[in-house]
Amino acid sequence: MTRLILFLLMPFFWPLSLSGQSFKVTGTVKDGSNFAIPYANVFLVNLADSTIVKGTSADENGFFSMENVLPDIYYIRASYIGKTSNFVSLDIHEDVRIGALIIDQNVESLEEVVVVSSQPKIEKKSDRIVFHVENTVVSQGSSWDILKKTPGVVVVQDKLYIRNQSPTVYLNDRKTQLSPNEIRDLLQGISGINIKSIEVVPNPPARYESEDGPILNIVTSNNFVPGYKGSVNGTYTQSVFPKYSFGTSHYYKTKKFNLFANYNFNPREESKVDNGKINFIDDNGDIFSRWQSNFNKTTRSLSQNASIIADYELNDRNSINLTSNLAFTPHKKLENRLGTDMRNRQFQLDSTLFTVSNLENEHRNLAFDLTYTHHPKKEGSELTLNGHYTSFHDATNQTVSTDYFDPSGAFIRNFSFYTNSLQHIDILTGQIDYTSPLGGVAMETGAKMATIRSNSGIDYFDLKNSIKLYNALFSDNYEYSENVGAGYVSLSKDWNKWSAKAGLRGEYTHAIGYSITLDRENIQDYFKVFPTLHLLYTLSENQSFSLDYSHKIQRPKYEDLNPFAYFLNENQFYIGNPDLQPSFSHNVNFNYTLQDTYFFDVYYRDNGRIISALRFQDNQNQNLMILRQNVLGSISYGLDFTYSKSILDNWYLYAYTSLFSEEQTFLAIESNDQVVTNRVRGFYGSLSNYFTLSKDKSLTGELGLNYMSGFMDGNYKISETTDLSLGFRKSLWKKRAVVSLTLADILNTSVGRYTAKYLNQDNSYITQPETRYVRVGFTYNFGNFRLEDNKRDIENIEERQRLESD
Repeated sequence: MTRLILFLLMPFFWPLSLSGQSFKVTGTVKDGSNFAIPYANVFLVNLADSTIVKGTSADENGFFSMENVLPDIYYIRASYIGKTSNFVSLDIHEDVRIGALIIDQNVESLEEVVVVSSQPKIEKKSDRIVFHVENTVVSQGSSWDILKKTPGVVVVQDKLYIRNQSPTVYLNDRKTQLSPNEIRDLLQGISGINIKSIEVVPNPPARYESEDGPILNIVTSNNFVPGYKGSVNGTYTQSVFPKYSFGTSHYYKTKKFNLFANYNFNPREESKVDNGKINFIDDNGDIFSRWQSNFNKTTRSLSQNASIIADYELNDRNSINLTSNLAFTPHKKLENRLGTDMRNRQFQLDSTLFTVSNLENEHRNLAFDLTYTHHPKKEGSELTLNGHYTSFHDATNQTVSTDYFDPSGAFIRNFSFYTNSLQHIDILTGQIDYTSPLGGVAMETGAKMATIRSNSGIDYFDLKNSIKLYNALFSDNYEYSENVGAGYVSLSKDWNKWSAKAGLRGEYTHAIGYSITLDRENIQDYFKVFPTLHLLYTLSENQSFSLDYSHKIQRPKYEDLNPFAYFLNENQFYIGNPDLQPSFSHNVNFNYTLQDTYFFDVYYRDNGRIISALRFQDNQNQNLMILRQNVLGSISYGLDFTYSKSILDNWYLYAYTSLFSEEQTFLAIESNDQVVTNRVRGFYGSLSNYFTLSKDKSLTGELGLNYMSGFMDGNYKISETTDLSLGFRKSLWKKRAVVSLTLADILNTSVGRYTAKYLNQDNSYITQPETRYVRVGFTYNFGNFRLEDNKRDIENIEERQRLESD
């Protein structure tokens, strides 16, 4: 059936493809006496925006070659030991041999190319927006800092959003779908000076996983010269508790072999305070009990992240890459303290409770990735084979004790329990991708197989006088297996003023979930096709229009499928849902771009029956339950405006505003299963100012202001928030060292109150993590530290994204 569909659609896709042509540039590097200069650096720079497109090294005879150069206007120059040749302009539309690049001075040691910082640039393509940051004021921080400044990206409590969706983060077109904290720790350890651009892909084309929502792809600079470089870095953060981070990176390159090693160590003590209230309502709609609570959580952890990446070039056409990453938190402790006042109808104190909850957690996420790349003789073709394995382990022990007191403070009773939970997940995938010009089209096609095995369980014990009594009612073991087979084809073309890309991706899924305790099996078996379309029309040099569409899937996270409950105390708990179903969305976006400075976007997204975390109060039993549920429907739409320009030579301004509407319709299971729609229409505005504060450009600063009028999360509405931040960076010793200072959430207003008030539901809470802090950072580079490295991440496929809940 899939072949028939592809065959019928082929006539429509055929004219939609890019020519896919690329060319070769060759030449030599010589000195003023016409002697060859071996191992000189050669750079190809885009004439339009002065960004470095390619780089290479001459061989021992001074000869260099650059392949896969796209048609455009460039200039080229050579560099050796701090000396450079003159620029040579190139109009590439065929293979070019330029002769000799002359460096007219004798030199003795290898040195760096000095590139003057410039302003970032936004480029609109048919399927993505490219934020060029290399050698700009934006690239002076970490990769995480750059990501937070990328057009269209919103950061809420260290979580990334694009149009109210959590994006998938890629590094050099490889997924980094770890937990939000692991992504943050990973990217904070990657220096921004090695970042070439950030690609924002609101509607990913067919080559990406069907579950990928919007994508953020971090593109690092090309590899240039052989040698060694390294760095050490550390930060000190002062908030409620002090925090530290330490890291070191090492990179070594020869002509055929690249090796990168990175290690980060983050001892952290974190505080989070919640203040909540619940009004319990009787059948007449009257409040009969009012609960006010104060929750304090202190987390102590020693998270570590280590990566090893090795590239080996077998010959001019074949290469292999081995990547391994370990995220490891060996001993994480959480101390929870919950105090609750329970009052009657007259708001008189009825009783109080105090809960002490201690958790110990061990977490490990280990991944291996092996990639083989072959470049056939056919120009512009590439074949890639990839194998991936992930081993995920998470174990938690929890002890909970709740004391109840009467209004006078006299002890009434105690309720205590102990739980031991464990989850282990193995993921194994294989993938093949092939890219090739096909007549006048650029074709991409590929296939993937994935196997997932998850085993999880929880043992629940009642505690009586420190004696553990096994409780089978709240204990369970859950086994889950999933097999996915996928294939895709994508065709693209540029002609006249048009650029188009269209594709189809088909996925077959077979999944089985089995609760051993309940003796219940849940089977899912389905095949779905996911089309994508991207159109770009360039009206003139200064104006363009684009339209894109995609059909996507959201699968349940493995942890959410576990049917058992996790208790904060006997009155507040989280329940998994083995009946969760995948949801399917339709996404449309229209863009108008003016002078590569003004960007207008209108988007509409039918999210379908997305999986949402909903909180319900049980008025009869007086408890609060968190449940993952497929909502009945969800719609998002809005108008975005982006402005990016240098106001002065030393002042770059980026502004992003969004008028948006979000709504979810769900089944209120504690309100007689009535249908309820939660809707928010709001405004988001962000102003980011980047300043160069010294003549030598060694001192930079930034001032950021973010405002959101309101938001929603499941069945909650969130009040307005404001975030004001300030930062400075100073480079020392010819950029060998960098000192930074950051003041975050200066007004302490970046967190809003969550409120659910409908039918017989009336509860709210405000969470205050440590968003306001002062951070001092220091980085020291050694060796030939201006080398560009091979940083990339695990081919962290869709399956890894679902390892953890938000």
